[in-house]
Amino acid sequence: MTAPTLPSRLEFIPTQAASPDVSSVQADDIHVRWVMPEIFHDIPLHEEDEDEAVRLIEALAQKALPGAEVEDWLKLAVVVALGMDDLLASGAEYASVCVSAVGEDPCSATVYAALTDSPEGEDRDPIAAIASSLRRADAGEVTEIQLPCGPAVSCVGTRDDEVTGELTEDPRGLTVPTSFIRVYVPLPNDTTLVMEMSTPTPAGWDPFATMFGNIVSSIRLFEADGEPLIIPDRDADA
Repeated sequence: MTAPTLPSRLEFIPTQAASPDVSSVQADDIHVRWVMPEIFHDIPLHEEDEDEAVRLIEALAQKALPGAEVEDWLKLAVVVALGMDDLLASGAEYASVCVSAVGEDPCSATVYAALTDSPEGEDRDPIAAIASSLRRADAGEVTEIQLPCGPAVSCVGTRDDEVTGELTEDPRGLTVPTSFIRVYVPLPNDTTLVMEMSTPTPAGWDPFATMFGNIVSSIRLFEADGEPLIIPDRDADA
């Protein structure tokens, strides 16, 4: 299988203007935008027409694996199609996939974005509430961070993902360790943006983690009228 090689320089310039490289979700009266690298390809999560969804997934596979055999395109298309239910179950509003190589090692990653209700702590500090909840759940390494768009929480860990028997020689399927970085960005309207990058391929962890750092650093928030919105640092008034 031929896959594009990850670029050696991973820099993405944040933008406030809509462009083919800018992805977005709408959280009621707040518009969230971020920049995706070209090596990622959008998954048609919310395409209601089944035939059109199949066409879009096939086109995705061909873009992700240029020059590959038809059999490889079909395998990737099946993997993407089978993974859509899990993404939707996670509440994903947006998702994209990358298939690449680090040296001779094939690797892949998925990025998704979801919106969820913000938790309420006793002091109404969603950052502290999110961090506390993740630590209690032992979800991974939890860190409170500051992004250009405002304060956030990151969680880095590993989970076991189930791979259906349709993709393996074992009809019972397999359990695959999957590494992930998840970032939570509480918004002023009691909604939290959740973005996650996950990869089952250890060789791709470092470059994909770097990519994801650039992606979340490019997040920009806008009011309904298009006015840029920056959430103040929690310590700004301290």
